Amino acid sequence: MKLHTIDTGLFKLDGGAMFGVVPKSMWQKLNPPDENNMCSWAMRCLLIEDGQRLILIDNGMGNKQDEKFMGHYYLHGADTLDNSLKKLGYHANDITDVVLTHLHFDHCGGSVKWKADRSGFELSFPNAHYWIGEEQFNWAYPHPNAREKASFLKDNILPIYESGHVKLVKPGELVAGLEVLHVYGHTEGMMLPLIPYQNRKILYAADLTPSSGHIPLPYVMAYDMRPLQTLEEKGRILGMALAEDWLIYLEHDPIVECISLQQTDKGARVKDRFSLSEL
Repeated sequence: MKLHTIDTGLFKLDGGAMFGVVPKSMWQKLNPPDENNMCSWAMRCLLIEDGQRLILIDNGMGNKQDEKFMGHYYLHGADTLDNSLKKLGYHANDITDVVLTHLHFDHCGGSVKWKADRSGFELSFPNAHYWIGEEQFNWAYPHPNAREKASFLKDNILPIYESGHVKLVKPGELVAGLEVLHVYGHTEGMMLPLIPYQNRKILYAADLTPSSGHIPLPYVMAYDMRPLQTLEEKGRILGMALAEDWLIYLEHDPIVECISLQQTDKGARVKDRFSLSEL
């Protein structure tokens, strides 16, 4: 098995929303905001080479949304999904499996693209199965709740559903051969892949801990649907990570790709920061 970082660009979100009840005087040291209180965040995905399978976990926001939408989220940076694959010698047609941790636009938007004549949308990965948690799919489509509706975009979800490429996953089932943990604080049934690698396990943390600054338990995003459940899930899963010496792969940290953890008198904290290529 080989693992590759796939950078799909940066975007901006309000720092206060990203750190919830944590005061700005504290979180601004972790990710300094601009004059509009916006912070840059990565959309860092993961490519797994496993035998004949080429598995992509999440795929960023894509670039098909209109100017108004992009004006809210400020997609920026030199990296794109296609360029990151190209650097590794791959094309979107080579992907056999797309694992979507959940259906918020910044995690699944790259799944779908405009047709060449812009007459409609088509799958970005036409030869892939799209693995989606059944609970998350039913939560997001066709009637998303009012609070998450702006993150569950029909143009991201409907073309996948209509394609016939969807594999809906129940808790406890393998996803493209991978073990996943299902969590419910951020959104219903978010899947966190747990990847065996070099005699350890790497947790693809998605939005449970979006950055290295979100490891302390109270650092919970205002975007989470059930923040108290996130607290419980973070405590439990970080406890498992400490006990079994897992590494954590961070999807949104603008600088840090991976971390290890250590136990302190304040709970789990970051021990080491490093890139995937250093493993």
